[in-house]
Amino acid sequence: MSELVAVAFDSPDEADRALTGLVQLEKEYLIDLEDAVVVIRGENDKVRLKQSISTVGAGAASGGLWGSMWGTLVGLIFLSPLAGFVVGGLAGAAGGALSGTLVDYGIDDKFIRSVAQSLKPNTSALFVLIRKAQPEKVLAEVEKFKGHVLRTSLSPEQEARLSAALSGEKP
Repeated sequence: MSELVAVAFDSPDEADRALTGLVQLEKEYLIDLEDAVVVIRGENDKVRLKQSISTVGAGAASGGLWGSMWGTLVGLIFLSPLAGFVVGGLAGAAGGALSGTLVDYGIDDKFIRSVAQSLKPNTSALFVLIRKAQPEKVLAEVEKFKGHVLRTSLSPEQEARLSAALSGEKP
């Protein structure tokens, strides 16, 4: 089961730095991220989401491949496989991109926006959905980022340890 953690930071670029650190830990197999979203609340109170997974791009790529395959097969029937490949690929990519805009992967965007409304202007937050992690090693890395926990599905003990690490205190 995945765990949700939302951490707020006092600067607009700190969440990006924290995510970069978590991605590095993922490369070292210390954490397995299912989804991550950086939220930035600008000076004008506008909330901007930066998704780590582009469902539009993934949908377009997948749709393009399937469309090309089916277009080629239909093109073979009508003795024009190259035209079928091109037309099928374009139609599949367009359909895949459209379906990608309608799909919400991982953390619900409505939930993120509702929690982000509590952020002060010119701050940021990081929402991560964690499949599994090595807590001791991840907490040691997270200590260098100063933030505070907004929401979490962690146990009370784990949440206290995370809060202490983010505030620079020892649990």
